[in-house]
Amino acid sequence: MVLASLLQSCVWLLVLPAHVFTYLGLWDSFYKKVFPYIMAKMAPAYNHKVCKQKQALFSNLRTFAGPSGQLTLLEIGTGTGTNFQFYPPGCRLTCTDPNPNFSKFLLKSLSENQHLKLERSVVASGEDLHQIPDGSMDVVVSTLVLCSVGSVQKVLAEVLRVLRRPPGRWAWPLLPPQQAVLVKYTCSDNAATSAD
Repeated sequence: MVLASLLQSCVWLLVLPAHVFTYLGLWDSFYKKVFPYIMAKMAPAYNHKVCKQKQALFSNLRTFAGPSGQLTLLEIGTGTGTNFQFYPPGCRLTCTDPNPNFSKFLLKSLSENQHLKLERSVVASGEDLHQIPDGSMDVVVSTLVLCSVGSVQKVLAEVLRVLRRPPGRWAWPLLPPQQAVLVKYTCSDNAATSAD
């Protein structure tokens, strides 16, 4: 019982600064500035751990290119651009993230992945992608995003709105260490399926 109380006190002390920042109205500003640095440090280790799964997951993206032959891809919650290395050469990329402080990390990742062409970068949440035209994307990717949005339903509605019909594809990978699950939405038959 003493150990439990000691552990509770330690946790309380650890989160106390966050509570103080929140009370003072400074947490959002602080978090938005610090979080990109944390993600930039963690991303290489994460990508190393799931490299094979991501390669398999994104290996056939080129097959979803539109009539022009160029693949248009929207990534929701791009962050530091950790998926860029897995996208096919010549991919026309549109990036969105609600945190503008990711931009310098995004530019660094683009300079390391010159096989991609950045069409535009938009500061926007997944729930409100009004800056992206209807039916303009061949593929939409969102990794590590749906767990942090206010409304999954609004994100899904935006994904369906921006996907080209048919056969637009939405890639939402769950990447535990040993497997990758791909949930894809094919507009032509309005069916959600999962594949290993």
